[in-house]
Amino acid sequence: MRMTLILLAAGLMAFPAAAQKPAAEPPQVAVPARPAAADWRTPRPEDVLVIDTNKGRIIVEMVPEVAPLYTARMRELALEHFFDGLTFFRVIDDFMAQTGDPENRGTGGSTKPDVKAEFLFRRGPETPFVLALDQSVAEVGFIKSLPVVTQSMMLAPMTKDGKIAGYGLYCKGVAGAARGSEEDSANSQFYLMREVYPALERRYSAWGRVISGQEAVKAIKVGEPVAEPQDRMERVRLLSDIPEKERPKVRVIDPAGPWFKAEIARAKAAKGAEFSACDVNIPVEVK
Repeated sequence: MRMTLILLAAGLMAFPAAAQKPAAEPPQVAVPARPAAADWRTPRPEDVLVIDTNKGRIIVEMVPEVAPLYTARMRELALEHFFDGLTFFRVIDDFMAQTGDPENRGTGGSTKPDVKAEFLFRRGPETPFVLALDQSVAEVGFIKSLPVVTQSMMLAPMTKDGKIAGYGLYCKGVAGAARGSEEDSANSQFYLMREVYPALERRYSAWGRVISGQEAVKAIKVGEPVAEPQDRMERVRLLSDIPEKERPKVRVIDPAGPWFKAEIARAKAAKGAEFSACDVNIPVEVK
């Protein structure tokens, strides 16, 4: 079955939209100073995917809090070196770059069972969520590097599990699971977003985000399908599986820290009523 992404004009809303308020003059907010040592976090090496391509290195932080099944699949396949040598066979300029097919044409997958859809996740008090925008009926924020929207936590006491529903936002750099026409048909194919594309939300499982190497994602050769020679993933490894002497040292800005809160305030002031979590800058250092 061909694993493809449907270009949709608009997606259904998961939660009621907040009432629109008249535009106001945005407040002047200073650009955040350089992050201090306490503003950084070190992601778990088991949750970091290092993709070496012929266009450069791409580093993806996986977020199992949002998609535990698909992140487990990505770890499993990376440890087996399944992705090494596979091409980016379908790349649309203002959309995404798709890969992960051993047939390099969108019709194949691994020999492992398909993965159940994870379009929505459950957020509880233990979930490392950082609020960026409270819309009363919904809360926009971040789980690690992934922008998400959830129902209001005020609804949690009314649910059986004490949790609320949420989903990942398809900002630039977000990693998603490709699938066929059946919702539970994701397997090994995945895509990296080249631009913001909200129509995918709640229709495809978001499982991580590019934290370094977005310029390499943007440089991948475009085509539907891509003409030969196609750009390729030369080697895909978990950070934890790279020998210590070769392992890049990665740290990402902590969304719970003061620098990130100042960056959210800056982005809100700059964008006003049009503010989106996709507007928030997430610095990363790779050494």
